[in-house]
Amino acid sequence: MNFIIFQPDELRAESVGCYGHPLAPTPNIDTFAAQGTRFDQCHVQHSVCTPSRCSMMTGWYPHVRGHRTLWHLLRPQEPNLLKYLKQAGYTVLMYGKNDLLATASFADSVTEAHSHGKNLFGPNPYAFDDPRYYSFLYEASTGPVEEHSDYANVHAAINFLKSKPKQPFCLFLPLIFPHCPYSAPQPWHDLINPDELPPLRPADLPNRPDFHTLIRRYRRIDQLDATEQANLLRKIQAVYLGMTGFIDHLLGQLLNALEDSGLADSTTVTFTSDHGDYAGDYGLVEKWPSAGEEVITRVPLLVRTPGGKSGHVVKEPVELFDLMATTLEQAGIKADHTHFAQSYSAQLDGAAGNPLRVAFTEGGYARHEAHCFEGRPDRDLFARDKGNIYYPKGQQQQDYPDSVGRMIAMRTSTHRLVYRPTGQCELYDLASDAQELYNQDDNRAYATVQRDLEAQLLAWLTQSSDVTPFDTDPRAHK
Repeated sequence: MNFIIFQPDELRAESVGCYGHPLAPTPNIDTFAAQGTRFDQCHVQHSVCTPSRCSMMTGWYPHVRGHRTLWHLLRPQEPNLLKYLKQAGYTVLMYGKNDLLATASFADSVTEAHSHGKNLFGPNPYAFDDPRYYSFLYEASTGPVEEHSDYANVHAAINFLKSKPKQPFCLFLPLIFPHCPYSAPQPWHDLINPDELPPLRPADLPNRPDFHTLIRRYRRIDQLDATEQANLLRKIQAVYLGMTGFIDHLLGQLLNALEDSGLADSTTVTFTSDHGDYAGDYGLVEKWPSAGEEVITRVPLLVRTPGGKSGHVVKEPVELFDLMATTLEQAGIKADHTHFAQSYSAQLDGAAGNPLRVAFTEGGYARHEAHCFEGRPDRDLFARDKGNIYYPKGQQQQDYPDSVGRMIAMRTSTHRLVYRPTGQCELYDLASDAQELYNQDDNRAYATVQRDLEAQLLAWLTQSSDVTPFDTDPRAHK
């Protein structure tokens, strides 16, 4: 069995056509979903790139080994899916951004790792004193599309497939889009008419965590009047959808090349992402390390495997790191480390999921972890440059550390609980409030539900608090 893991960055599930968006320009993704299994409720284990990917490749929750920051990647002594495959004789190619491996880990984990092309975004059209300057909304990119990093990396993978590889392989494609800035090549940049979008989730909802208000303040979005804000946020979401359309275009090219190579019948292809994006909803942009809403935690997970069932939809929750356990099972490799991932191989053959499954997402930092926060002038160049688009993010974390405090979100088939020891907790009844507009935290009508969820959270923390190595040390006297 060969494996292709096609992973856009920051793509939320609801912005894909097969997940229900009426305007999503994703015909190739939607066709691919019909050819395999679509997991309707796949949730990531962290709300930010690096820790999410570390979990995805290890089957560890972020708290297990401290992979909760942008600065702590997988190290040589730690297991990961790519390392297992390489040690089993696979050619492992990673084309795209690296938010996964520490430098010393490449030798054992990948055969080749490279990022081709350039990060092509258009310019910021707003002057520094314009309140929209920090909004991430940029103009369309104008460089040759062939030089775009996502295009170049996908075509490097296509060239590999054209070489008709004899050795089993794993192609890992961690791409850039639709990660902000919100900017795409034409025609994708202006493909979606903002006026035709469904209504965005409103800003300034009651009982929300304080980072909602602070992000809007630090990024100066709150300085715009209501009409200007609405126009800005709707254009942001329209461009985000266009960027997703560009990703769809590249997936189509890759799948065509896989068919032409004759390897489709021996290759499992997975389409997923590492976390979502606000994309204008709740009056917000980008993501946030302690965010726990569905737009951040729920990502597409589409899998087509030889002999698998076509058009199957799994409605029950799964966790992104289940990819690790499933891939090892398909490759016939036994994990030699303790992990918490669960294989979804049976679901690829048409089985239902586990209706009692709970998906967990972590995020944020505690005050005693000063080395974890973004915006440190001794480390982060953007912290010394007010013109940098990420300056407000780091400054907010330094000024209001509790606004990025630790959180755990749990998602059942019916509810979402976001627990914060230093901030506003959240509880949503997803059966009646799918957009998570009405926080029921401390609502007496939901007291029993909240106590039950909190008990499950405590049990999960107890069971997953650490991992014990498989090997043992002798207790002999020296």
